[in-house]
Amino acid sequence: MNTATDSIHYRELTAADEAAVIVLANEVHGANYLTGTNFADYLERGQLNGVNLNWLAFAGEQLVGVRLTFAPGKWDIDRYCTPSAWPVPAEAMCYFKCAAVDANIRGAGIGRNLLERSIGAAKQLGCRAGLAHIWMESPNNSAFSYFSRCGGQLITEHPGRWYEISVNDGYHCLVCDGICHCTAGEMILPFDNY
Repeated sequence: MNTATDSIHYRELTAADEAAVIVLANEVHGANYLTGTNFADYLERGQLNGVNLNWLAFAGEQLVGVRLTFAPGKWDIDRYCTPSAWPVPAEAMCYFKCAAVDANIRGAGIGRNLLERSIGAAKQLGCRAGLAHIWMESPNNSAFSYFSRCGGQLITEHPGRWYEISVNDGYHCLVCDGICHCTAGEMILPFDNY
C-alpha cells in the first residue's frame, strides 16, 4: 500500500464497522482476539455521556488503523492491575484496550494519531491518564517501544496475561503459535503533555 499520511482520515468507531475492525485486529493480534461478541462489548465500553473513545483510521475506504479505548468506570480492575502504583485514581483513567495498524502502513504516525484522538475524548470525561497492558512479546517489541515513545511508563509486568482467553475463548497468539504465554507490561500514560 502506497498511502501518503496526509490522505489518512479518522473517525469514531460505529457498530457498522464491526467486520472490518475484527479482521484488522485479528491480523495484528491473532485469531479470535476480537470477535463479534467482544466487539459489541468493547464498543459499549468505549462510550460514555455521548463521548466515543474508540477511533478508526482509513486510507480511502480501507480501514488501516483501530484504537479501542474504554471509558472511566467501564473497565475492570483485575489481578493484572496494580492500583497502588497508579499516579491517579481509576475513576480518572481510561483503559487502552487495543491498537492495530495495517502492517503495510506502520510507521506513518497512524497509531499515535489514533491515540491522541482517544486521549482527547477521555479528557472530555475528566481523565488524567490511561492504563494499558502492553504486549511485551510483540514483534520487535514494537508495542512497548511505541507506547513508551508516547509517554507510557511501565508499572510492572504480568506473565501469562492472555493465557485464559487463549484456553477458554480460542484466542490464537501469533507469537506463541497457539496458547498464549506472553507477558503484559502494565503501563500508565499520563495526559500532562496531551
